[in-house]
Amino acid sequence: MIRVLVADDEAMIRAGVRAVLATDPDIDVVAEAADGHEAVERVRLHRPAVAVLDIRMPGIDGIEAASQIRSTAPDTNVIILTTFGEDDYILKALSGGAAGFLIKSGEPEELIAGVHAVAEGAAYLSPKVAARVIAHLASTGAGGVAGRRSAARDRVNALTPRERDVLTFLGSGLSNAQIARRLHLVEGTVKAHVSSILARLAVDNRAAAAVVAHEAGIVPAMPSQP
Repeated sequence: MIRVLVADDEAMIRAGVRAVLATDPDIDVVAEAADGHEAVERVRLHRPAVAVLDIRMPGIDGIEAASQIRSTAPDTNVIILTTFGEDDYILKALSGGAAGFLIKSGEPEELIAGVHAVAEGAAYLSPKVAARVIAHLASTGAGGVAGRRSAARDRVNALTPRERDVLTFLGSGLSNAQIARRLHLVEGTVKAHVSSILARLAVDNRAAAAVVAHEAGIVPAMPSQP
């Protein structure tokens, strides 16, 4: 059973997220919070596997709450819920310890898939979030979308063929165990590949590596999970 905390300052949003997650018999929402401070405290109390946080909340926002949760409860992985127009927040959250990013207006199935993915230690980027991040990065950097895609492909091409395979599955939201099954490897070998990928791409975490994978165009349009 995957224990989940849901934090949002709007009671209706919390109820909607809880209702979606309740359709999965393997997910149990054990706590709710109405702001960032409350989210951090209730994570400490309930120790859920996953905390689903709104990116903007009173007190401390989802980004700061994610950072505090990762510091004080490292076994709890964080999913950030965002809306269109919050790209700067998403970029900050990428380095703040969040493992998943979803658009509030996305499909319910994405929320369930995201919870399962991050509970297993994977990174999960909604395709809409990935597209928004890439477009925003292109708008604030040189070369536009084409230039960033070319640069990302150069970075990915510097990886070994096996590392590129691992990065493709990582970008699709698969955990180390799932990647190991897909590539017929032991999980420890996949973990070593992931560590090497993060170092070679000069990124801090799996979510940031997933952005590079999306930028390079190596992630399937409709990722599937076993």
